[in-house]
Amino acid sequence: MSASTTARTAAAPVTVIGLGPMGAAMAGALLDQGHEVTVWNRTPARAEPLVARGAVLAGSVEEAVRANELVILSLTDYDAMDALLKPVAGALAGRVVVNLSSDTPERTREGARWATGQGAEFLAGGVTTPPSGIGSPETTYTFYSGPRTAFDRHEPTLGVLTGTDYRGEDPGLSALMYQLGMMMFWTSMLSYWQAVALADANGLKAADVLPHARETFASLDMFTGFYAERIDAGNHEGDVDRLAMGTASVEHVLHTMADAGVDTTLPNAVVDLFRRGMAEGRAADSFSGLLELMKAGPAGK
Repeated sequence: MSASTTARTAAAPVTVIGLGPMGAAMAGALLDQGHEVTVWNRTPARAEPLVARGAVLAGSVEEAVRANELVILSLTDYDAMDALLKPVAGALAGRVVVNLSSDTPERTREGARWATGQGAEFLAGGVTTPPSGIGSPETTYTFYSGPRTAFDRHEPTLGVLTGTDYRGEDPGLSALMYQLGMMMFWTSMLSYWQAVALADANGLKAADVLPHARETFASLDMFTGFYAERIDAGNHEGDVDRLAMGTASVEHVLHTMADAGVDTTLPNAVVDLFRRGMAEGRAADSFSGLLELMKAGPAGK
């Protein structure tokens, strides 16, 4: 961050509502960069370390909202936003509400419509880093969506928290990008837990399989790039791989898990999807053709 940007952001006061690990990290990063920070949390004691560093503890949600134009929310979800802000809706006019809470794209749009109806500008955000990454904009980022003018006006302040990746006027776009990442993260990590469970059943430690796990995950970069181009072209030709071959492979994985006596919920789900593709006559196609089943929705609908 340049000296001129730091100077501009230092003069921008901001309110942070919600002081869980993420909200506390955000308030701390803003204080570190010289911002005047007003905070509020349902449990006031959580604000004490921040107050000791110079933050102002608001006595109520309404007081926190009225304190500054820029109001950042770090809450569990949009239901939590409703619970806190709807009772003080009259305080929102003229504010820029930046909700960095997780929820669905449609729920985000609904929240944006409500806040806009109260006279606020509304930016939604999807933070892609844990609290430890807050305050490191060079290496972390947050998706933002909503009115471009509001984003541009407050980007220097938001850029103190993480790097910023603006996705467009539709407020649901940042939530969509965030949930895309979460889909890949949670299922990938579950696959790792599954592998560790199998290793443990065979007398190996997580450390024993870590190098292999890292190599396997690193190889996904090549595969995602290769298949993305083909998928966008509608090409599921079985010239490189075939679903029939993949089905045999995932069934071997399932049988290995069952033989080891570990939970088979995840591999069963994978095998079920592959078998559905086979039943639809895709045996000679690439296993990327399973994407068409996913697009079509749950089986039987």
